[in-house]
Amino acid sequence: MTQAALGQFEHQVLLSILRRGSESYSVEIVLELEEHTRQEVATAKVFVALKRLKSKGLLEDRMVEPGEGGGHARRYFRLTDDALEAMRASRQSYLNLWDGVESHLDESGT
Repeated sequence: MTQAALGQFEHQVLLSILRRGSESYSVEIVLELEEHTRQEVATAKVFVALKRLKSKGLLEDRMVEPGEGGGHARRYFRLTDDALEAMRASRQSYLNLWDGVESHLDESGT
């Protein structure tokens, strides 16, 4: 894959979908992000990231119309093989950078 590295928020959105196991819609993604980052996440920010990730070929989507009980149509997103490849590469890059620097995080500095 020759695309640029994932941005932090893009990576978090993809991880949120991966954590859910298959497909997710925007509200589920927001809730997953808020639970695991312990920060408030704007739904609009997620929508922008989803659109950007889809345009990069990292997400596929499908629209599901409401059932007999009513409600709203929902757009579900799932990761593509390219997304999984990008996530593996990003993870490995971070692991490589972290290798050998954990001791610098000690409060004592030793």
